[in-house]
Amino acid sequence: MKLQKNLLPRHIRLMALGGAIGTGIFKGTAETVSIAGPAVIFSYLFAGLLLLVVMGAIAEMAIAYPGMNMKGFIRKAFGTNMSFVIGWLYCFMWLVVCVIEVIAAGSFLQYWFPSMSLWSLSFISAIFIVAINLMNVKRYGEIEFWFAGIKITMIVLFVVLGAGILFGFIPSNETDYVQNYVQHKGFFPHGWSGVFSALLIVIFSYGGTELIGLTLTETKDAEKILPKVIKGVIWRIVIFYTLPILIICGLIPWNEIGSQASPFVQVLSAVGFGGSAHIMNFVLITAVLSAANSGIYGCTRMLYSLAAEGEAPKLFSYVSRNGVPLYSVIFSAIILIGGTFVAYFSPDRVFGYLMAIPGFTVSLVWISICLAQLKLRKTYTKLPHFKVWGFPYVTLFTALALSISCVVFAFSEQNRVSIYVCLSMLLILILCSVFADKKQNS
Repeated sequence: MKLQKNLLPRHIRLMALGGAIGTGIFKGTAETVSIAGPAVIFSYLFAGLLLLVVMGAIAEMAIAYPGMNMKGFIRKAFGTNMSFVIGWLYCFMWLVVCVIEVIAAGSFLQYWFPSMSLWSLSFISAIFIVAINLMNVKRYGEIEFWFAGIKITMIVLFVVLGAGILFGFIPSNETDYVQNYVQHKGFFPHGWSGVFSALLIVIFSYGGTELIGLTLTETKDAEKILPKVIKGVIWRIVIFYTLPILIICGLIPWNEIGSQASPFVQVLSAVGFGGSAHIMNFVLITAVLSAANSGIYGCTRMLYSLAAEGEAPKLFSYVSRNGVPLYSVIFSAIILIGGTFVAYFSPDRVFGYLMAIPGFTVSLVWISICLAQLKLRKTYTKLPHFKVWGFPYVTLFTALALSISCVVFAFSEQNRVSIYVCLSMLLILILCSVFADKKQNS
């Protein structure tokens, strides 16, 4: 059996938002703000521009090559070795992301169940996500639509509520919040170097939007609806990140935003909205589970694509009667549930170890998409009606900027453990791709 084309435009729009709006904003903002202060919004805006180019490249290639997904573009441009490495790297990235998301869900659940261990709550969250991914794709898309819809609605309400408090329309414990933007070493406490240092974590936050590139094989008339969906998704993601961060940095001094609870919950608790904090905590749990849900989808569909082209064990291409790549889901479930043990052995440092890994990997995937577009543009039989602006200079600049962020990451002292993991995985995949290529040609 084959994958079913049952995803609607509203499904893929919310899936892309669902993949990108998770731990990166609800928990990761504490880390990015500590690195750059309130000026971190420039990191989010710059990363948003890079994302726009990457998504534009995906849309352009999808129109030029109907029926082909993101991995197919890379394979067509650079051959099987490159698509093998990027495909498996993408699976690895999503599995790490999913582990991060379910551990984040566990940490948010501890707000209500402080006596329960982080590991046990993360394990329960992982089981829940696996169960959803065993449903058929239409039902999965519908659940993800509502998951993502809840958190987007609450982000909007948080911005409205926070702005009301910030500008004095809603009474609170303090009155002069605006001073938080200029006190504590000012708006740029660590200068522009802080803004660029936060960029890799921000790229991790936006990672997941390129998931649209994998929905192409399960979406009707993908080449027609994709450009519209991408245009809408990009500006929503940028707004959903920058506005809440401005609110957070206004209501709480940036150097008091801790990494234990979500900054969103901290803000509502700090200004005396205790009941609202419970509601927001529910939304946070929904949000990270939604991102994990999208992550398992991304991993299983990439595994299916790899197996269909002989770059992964053939059983991963098996599709059940309800359109689910069953063994891909089982494999992902084993890794996800096993990954929650990280929270058992190192609950205090788990986010520091894990969050940098997807940022590096997402950068490599985005660079590959840009390079694929640069190479394939001249092979189009007809120039698509939707194309990346300023080609090839804008695409080249994006690939270069992403490459610089990877180099900065590699030489950062605090990311030493993460870079060893990333480079080791990359080396293993390169060796495996050479071995797999020799086996196919023999």
